[in-house]
Amino acid sequence: MAFVPALLTLVLLSVVEWKVKMPMLLVERFFPGWGWVEVILLSGYAAFLFVKLHDVRTSALWRRRSWTLFAVFFFAQLVAGLLGCDECLMTGKLHFPVPALILGGAVYRLKIGFMPILFLSTVILSGPAWCSQLCYFGAFDNLAAYSRKIGNKRLVNRNAIRNSFFVLFLTVIVLLRIFDAPLGYAVAGASVIGVVGVLIVIFISPQKGKMVHCVSWCPIGTLIRYIKYVNPFRMTINNGCTECMLCTVKCPYDALNREDIINRKPGPTCTYCGDCLSSCPGSHIEYRFMKLSPERSRNLWLIITITLHAVFMGLARM
Repeated sequence: MAFVPALLTLVLLSVVEWKVKMPMLLVERFFPGWGWVEVILLSGYAAFLFVKLHDVRTSALWRRRSWTLFAVFFFAQLVAGLLGCDECLMTGKLHFPVPALILGGAVYRLKIGFMPILFLSTVILSGPAWCSQLCYFGAFDNLAAYSRKIGNKRLVNRNAIRNSFFVLFLTVIVLLRIFDAPLGYAVAGASVIGVVGVLIVIFISPQKGKMVHCVSWCPIGTLIRYIKYVNPFRMTINNGCTECMLCTVKCPYDALNREDIINRKPGPTCTYCGDCLSSCPGSHIEYRFMKLSPERSRNLWLIITITLHAVFMGLARM
């Protein structure tokens, strides 16, 4: 099965390398004509990652490693761009690397650009995988949560905090738009959101053993909670579950608490990451896609998500 995400990655990146006039792949920007080497390497990476994520014993570890690699690769290019290497920037113009601005920028400008379209495409294809494998910022929250043992207590007032901030965030952006506020106000707001998010990652997520930034703060994370159901993939807990609660200490997204398990489905903050699978002695936590078996459903989700991840590795930069 590993050849499938490799082949898909090869085809998609080959189309980009062949058809797009502006050099999109990083290697191509420095060594014209050598972008094909990066295409082949990323295709091999997709195959390797499928093998590691398919094995439930290693999937949680390699999800963190691959997601961290993606985030480091992304921000390394951003730093290089700040230091004057224009080849490391997509357009030569800097933007705030804050996920909230994918939504905020579209609302403020009343225009759907490249990033909102890219984001919505990932939701359609792989549900909430943006929050478990594709977001350049969330990887650090994931590391912070795993810096200590994952907690088994629900985050207090999680829903109220998340929804309140989401409404406040959108309200402020709409007001800035209505009153045609100077761009400096929007820049200041974006800076505050970014700084507070970093502080949450550094100080609160490690303390709670949960991804507090992604679960309670990030507006994109909140948006995904509500729109992920346009995608037909689901995570369920079958009736063979003995309610041993071992999975509750494996979920960094606070989606497996006692009431979730009793209801036989992870909570709405579930991102289908699969970290919990190795904790269930009876393999009762399952992926579902239409009428496919749980195993085939998981394989299909992995193929789609890993392909997106590998393609993003080649293309995603500011």
